[in-house]
Amino acid sequence: MTLPQPLLKLDSVSRRRAGRAAVRDLDLELRRGQVLGLLGVNGAGKSTTLSMIAGALRPDSGRIALDGHDFLERPELAGRLLGWLPERAPLWQELTVGEHLDTHGRLRGLAGNALRQAREAVIERLELQPLVRRLAGVLSQGQRQRLGLACALLHRPALLVLDEPANALDPVQVAALRALIREQAAAGTAVILSTHLLAEVTAVCDRVAILHEGTLRHDGPVANDDHAALERRFFEIAMNGAQARAA
Repeated sequence: MTLPQPLLKLDSVSRRRAGRAAVRDLDLELRRGQVLGLLGVNGAGKSTTLSMIAGALRPDSGRIALDGHDFLERPELAGRLLGWLPERAPLWQELTVGEHLDTHGRLRGLAGNALRQAREAVIERLELQPLVRRLAGVLSQGQRQRLGLACALLHRPALLVLDEPANALDPVQVAALRALIREQAAAGTAVILSTHLLAEVTAVCDRVAILHEGTLRHDGPVANDDHAALERRFFEIAMNGAQARAA
């Protein structure tokens, strides 16, 4: 049986930051409905990789294709197909929660009834009703994360890119986030979840990619009932890298 074309494909993607190789010759694929966990210690290249996928950084070399199209040649695809929540949600302090959603919706091409319906749906799903008239500048960090996630989901993207989305969420909100990710995947959305928490990967991901010093060291399925095996693999990669630097 022929597999469907990957929604996202990275071919030999590299990027230097601050004079060093942050990502090196990265090959990665993701299909609709898959949830990929991106793991790595601090400085492994996770955020740089996500920034390139989201179009916020250009790769120095290599190719990123979204829905079969070169991302650099078709940058408008990001607005239509991609939802991105960076580690710190980029919010305008002087806008209310409702104004944020309206603005993001218009930037994504939504208007009229389509915008109102999308706005109402994410407000309900992320329980933002009490915050609609509140300024972003006075929100708690957890509330800011929920608003950032709502903005990323508003236009029903085909690819959802999440960088440490559980930051500042309480345990109940973390459980709700996991349920939301599962819902998105079941509806056919591809999800990339970058995290330093192995438990998040085993809870919601069906694949895991491990980066170390900008290089892909592991890419394979996740066995949700075998957290210990993933933990061993992760620390093996991290320790081998540390030993190589010391040699």
